[in-house]
Amino acid sequence: MKNSIIPYIKDQIARHPGMQSRDILKMCYQGAYGGDHLLTDIAKAKDYFDQEFGSVIPNDEPLHELISPEMARINLRAWKKAGLPGEWLFRLFTLSVGMPKTGNLRTYLDEAETLNFPGFREARVEYEQQGCPGVHHSDVYRKLEQPAYRVVNRRLLRLIPVLKQATLVEGERPHVLAIDGRAASGKTTMAEQLAYILNGTVIHLDHFFLPPELRTQARLDEPGGNIHYERFKEEVLPYLRSATSFSYRRFDCSQMKYGEPVTVPEKPWRIVEGSYSLHPAFGPYADVTVFSHVDQDEQARRILARDGAAFAQVFRERWIPLEEKYFSAYPVEQAADVRCAN
Repeated sequence: MKNSIIPYIKDQIARHPGMQSRDILKMCYQGAYGGDHLLTDIAKAKDYFDQEFGSVIPNDEPLHELISPEMARINLRAWKKAGLPGEWLFRLFTLSVGMPKTGNLRTYLDEAETLNFPGFREARVEYEQQGCPGVHHSDVYRKLEQPAYRVVNRRLLRLIPVLKQATLVEGERPHVLAIDGRAASGKTTMAEQLAYILNGTVIHLDHFFLPPELRTQARLDEPGGNIHYERFKEEVLPYLRSATSFSYRRFDCSQMKYGEPVTVPEKPWRIVEGSYSLHPAFGPYADVTVFSHVDQDEQARRILARDGAAFAQVFRERWIPLEEKYFSAYPVEQAADVRCAN
């Protein structure tokens, strides 16, 4: 049942008494394809979203409801009640549209039919004759439930606690967000997604790989010594709050030498990501701090898929133990504003 839509249909029927066969068809379609069909014209979709978001009245309904193994509906009224900007939700929605889809509409329809929901079989036959298009909710559902939501990929839900924390930040921009955590836990992906939503820019701690001349045994024995934190403190830390662009040197670990300088543009948010981003040597420099976790088995699977067997062994024997020494020595995870798993 892990990849089945049945538990989600049952949950929606329990939550929403107005569910009709047409609404189950719509749910199967959204569960497989998300809201891609609504973004053929982004400007038009944005205008419609702004009007709808502006008109809804905040309430205490759930912020999101799961509708398939891959998709969720985010309720506009609850988003508004949480004080989250509508612009962020629209960007979350558009970000979801670009993500790969693995759900299968035919499979979902077959599963839904096993529930013997009144009239579903007949509705499905007609729906398939029409070519399985995107459909509107039934009139009954719209009247009773008054739906106002956007469909997003469930993998993006882990961003919501971070976005909630970001709404609490006050003061002049740019604001600073830092993401620390375990290797292969999704730090880089999260940083890029948040940069898109927050209109920010990303600074990668990988650019501060410790050069060979500093890679002594004494340095590696130091918790968190596996990063050139002195250079980060010199080239980045003093300028993070600057309202103008700045640049820093990038160390290319594949060439084991410094590459072209990286320019950090002027943006409302500057996001620092990578293991050791919350190193105590940097002090409390970020407005929002995040720790990204992944369990050991999933971490090993991802590193193997991403880097191959040879590099996976290097990670297992060298880099991961250094990370874990750092996490054991300093309360990085416990002190983070947001702790999340991917």
